[in-house]
Amino acid sequence: MSLRVPRTCVLAAIFSLCLTTIGRAADGDIQTWLQKPVIDPQLPLNEVREFCEAHVPPMPQVSTVEEWERYAKQARQRVFDEVVFRGEAAKWRAAECRVEFLETIEGGPEYHIRKLRYEAVPGMWIPALLYEPKKLDGKVPVVLNVNGHDRKDGKAADYKQARCINQAKRGMLALNVEWLGMGQLQSDGNMHYRLNQLDLCGTSGLAPFYLSMSRGLDLLLAHEHADPNRVAVAGLSGGGWQTIFISSLDERVTLSDPVAGYSSFRTRARFPSDLGDSEQTPVDLAVAADYAQLTAMRAPRPTLLTFNLKDQCCFASPHALPPLMDAALPIFKLYDRADSLRWHVNEDPGTHNFEKDNRQALYRMFQDFFYKDDPNFSAEEISCESELKTFDELQVEVPDGSETLHSLAIKVSQSLPLWTEIPAGDSELAAWRTLKRRELRRLLRVRDWHVQGNRQSEGSISGDVSVSQWQLNVGGRWTVPATVFEPGKPRGTVLVIADEGRGSL
Repeated sequence: MSLRVPRTCVLAAIFSLCLTTIGRAADGDIQTWLQKPVIDPQLPLNEVREFCEAHVPPMPQVSTVEEWERYAKQARQRVFDEVVFRGEAAKWRAAECRVEFLETIEGGPEYHIRKLRYEAVPGMWIPALLYEPKKLDGKVPVVLNVNGHDRKDGKAADYKQARCINQAKRGMLALNVEWLGMGQLQSDGNMHYRLNQLDLCGTSGLAPFYLSMSRGLDLLLAHEHADPNRVAVAGLSGGGWQTIFISSLDERVTLSDPVAGYSSFRTRARFPSDLGDSEQTPVDLAVAADYAQLTAMRAPRPTLLTFNLKDQCCFASPHALPPLMDAALPIFKLYDRADSLRWHVNEDPGTHNFEKDNRQALYRMFQDFFYKDDPNFSAEEISCESELKTFDELQVEVPDGSETLHSLAIKVSQSLPLWTEIPAGDSELAAWRTLKRRELRRLLRVRDWHVQGNRQSEGSISGDVSVSQWQLNVGGRWTVPATVFEPGKPRGTVLVIADEGRGSL
């Protein structure tokens, strides 16, 4: 039946996604009715999951390389245009950014470490370390090593140093970049949820994250000994997210090893541990492409999907890995390159890590795809504990006043429309309002929903007040509980909602 809202004194409804805890109260009073459950407590969460899953784009049904490449090209461009470089970020992409090399310090017998800094966005400096072999001859592989959420150590994390050192000892150029909000860049202004402030200003908050990586690749490939055919990216956790994101969108990356860094949006709907920070679930990404498609975009380039069996943080292998393989492997097979897509599940320790077992899996990828003609290449880790540096030893000077996510948002906000720009005349103002409302509805994807009301129970309380409980079905997708109190002679209608549920009213 359809709900006809009467002229009640109070209509108390909850539009949040959880019910409050049911408490005890005397029978027949207002509080008892407000606390009576109207829907199953799990229903809102299930509806959210079903809604999200239904809106994540599925893998396309393609049967040829040409069909896939046409789709991948369009999806990649949509991600760039609608997600990464929206608003002012398009100008940042085209801006000239500086690279400044500073001091060089000794590493081990085979390499030294060059300290440098570069701008991801004009004025936003990223500290980095280039592990450079002392003997370089011809073109050699280059590796962009990205951070995870290691706020304390950042680029100085032991497991990351060990990876870079092992790459340098094998004759590779290894770039160790700091991540926004971590290590040297740990600050309130670079806290990852600050990127939402840029989004609120109509500019992509994801852009500084992406540009930090792409400009890191730029400076690596500008090295006179860089081999553009052997370009790798690897990282753990948030670094795993960075790895798949840049590796899927930037076709210069020829080998990718994301470690415990992501899963499909469909997977995330069922496993809240995988939701990630704002950069990992950026505004509108799932409208353009799921991480399943991004994984498949790696084809036919060598890709190692590394996950941990008992990951206590996120992206545990049992639920995260299979959907990605199911999506990507058929595309690699279209290219007759199934062997280029590999997976590795760490069991010891099996927790959230990029320790020796996972690092050696990466070295095996180097052996098979970068050094397949070198019989002397070994995938065994080279011991380097004595060569690890302290955080202070790896400190890279960054100019005072370097831009942060917050300061960038403040600057972008200066270009937002001012009240003085709103028309003053009645007719002009009416037209302006109509236009802006239309634009806002389009931006927010506002829909007009049909509501179907289903009465669940009814009764009364003292004072000649009738009570009824309703389930409001909104657009066939959402179920909202409501309680209606109607006195004998109502004089008006009041709608009452509460963030903490009907019981709090």
